Amino acid sequence: MTTQPLTTAGITKAFLAALLFIASAVVTLAPTQQARGQAAPQLAPAAASDTTTAEPAPLESGAGAAAPGPSGPLAVVSRGGVYAKSQDEAILRPFTRATGIAISAQTYAGGLDQLRAQAADGKVLWDVVDVDPAYASAGCSEGLFEKLSFVLPAAPDGTAATDDFLPGTIQPCAIGSVAWSMLIVHSPDGSAGDPPDSLADFFDLAAFPGGRGLRRTPMANLEWALMADGVPSQAVYGLLRSEAGVERALAKLDTIREAIVWWEDAGEPGRLLASGAVTMTSSYNAPIFNDIAVRQRPFRLIWDGQVWDIDLWAIPAAAPNREAALEFLRFATSSQPLARQTRWIPYGPVRRSALALVADHVHAAVKIAPFLPTAPDNLATALRNDAVFWREEGPALVDRFNAWLAR
Repeated sequence: MTTQPLTTAGITKAFLAALLFIASAVVTLAPTQQARGQAAPQLAPAAASDTTTAEPAPLESGAGAAAPGPSGPLAVVSRGGVYAKSQDEAILRPFTRATGIAISAQTYAGGLDQLRAQAADGKVLWDVVDVDPAYASAGCSEGLFEKLSFVLPAAPDGTAATDDFLPGTIQPCAIGSVAWSMLIVHSPDGSAGDPPDSLADFFDLAAFPGGRGLRRTPMANLEWALMADGVPSQAVYGLLRSEAGVERALAKLDTIREAIVWWEDAGEPGRLLASGAVTMTSSYNAPIFNDIAVRQRPFRLIWDGQVWDIDLWAIPAAAPNREAALEFLRFATSSQPLARQTRWIPYGPVRRSALALVADHVHAAVKIAPFLPTAPDNLATALRNDAVFWREEGPALVDRFNAWLAR
C-alpha cells in the first residue's frame, strides 16, 4: 500500500486545532471542519418537552442591576453543521426564549485570523465564539479574548461550578462546554472467546488477529502506542518530548504495522468494520455512535485510553454586546443546556451534574449517557489531548511520522 506523507499544514488544521472539525452526511461544510467527523442523519426539530426545562436565571451585572440590553442581535459564532444545529436546539433558541435577547448565529472555519482582522480594524463584530483549547489559549495571550471573572451558576444540587466542571475546563478566557474523543471500536466476529476490551488488546495481533484501522496522523497514535506499552497516561506527553519516547512509540506501532489500514475521512472507520477490512479501528466517537445507534451496526466501543478534548466558549475583547455575551456564557454552560445538547450530538458535558440530566437521542431510542466521553466509567483511563504539546512539537513529529511511514 502506498502511503502519502502527512504535511505540516495538515497537522496545523487537523490536530493543532485540536481536531475540532465536524463533518456531516447532510450538511456541506468548510474543509477544515471535516476531520473530527460528526456524520449524522437530518436532524429533527426539538420536541415540545425540550422547551420546558428550567433555565438558569439571567446574569446580573453589578450589585443587583439588570444587564443592559444588547445594541443588536448577539453574534454567536460556531463551526456549522450538526454541531451548530445541536447548539441551536439546546442553547441558542432556549436562551432567546428565556431572556428575550435575539441571536445572530454565524459560522466560521475556526482559528483566530478573522478575529485578529476585526481587532486590527478596530471593529469587533462577534460577541461569543466557540473555540478549541489551542486557540483559546493563544487568543487569550494575544488579548483577543476577554479574561473572565464572573460567577458561573452552581449545579442543580448547589455544588459550586468550580467543583462541578471537569479539571481544566474553566480557563482564564474561555469556559468549556462539551467533550469529544478518539477511541477504539471493535466488530464482533462471533467467536466464543472474550472480546477485546482494552487499548493493549488493540496492539495484540496474536490474541486478536485482523486488520487495525488508524487515522493517518501521529496524533493519538503515538500516545496510544506508549500507553499500550505500559507508560502511565500522565507521563505520555513528557516522554514524547524526548527522542527515546518517540522511538519507543514508533517501535510499538511497528508491532502492528502490517495490519494497519489507514483512514482519513471520519466515516471510514464504520465502513472498514462493516466490510471486514479491519476487526478494530480508531474512530471519533460521534460518527461511530451513528453507526451503532442509528444504523444498528453491532460495533462495540472500547473506552480504555480514549483521547478526549473539549470545545469552549469565549468572548472577544471589545465585543459589542459584552453584558449579553456574559449572560449567554452563563446560560450556555449551565447543566440543563449541556445535558440537552447531547440529544443531538454525543459529546459529553464537561459539567458532572449535567450527566444526570441527559435523555434519549432524538434519532434513536437509546440512552445517550453510555456513549458520552465524559461518563465516569468512560473517563476512568482516558487521556486528555495536550493542545500545547502538539502546537510545540507537532511539526517535528509529523516529519518523524512521515519518515516512519516511508521506511
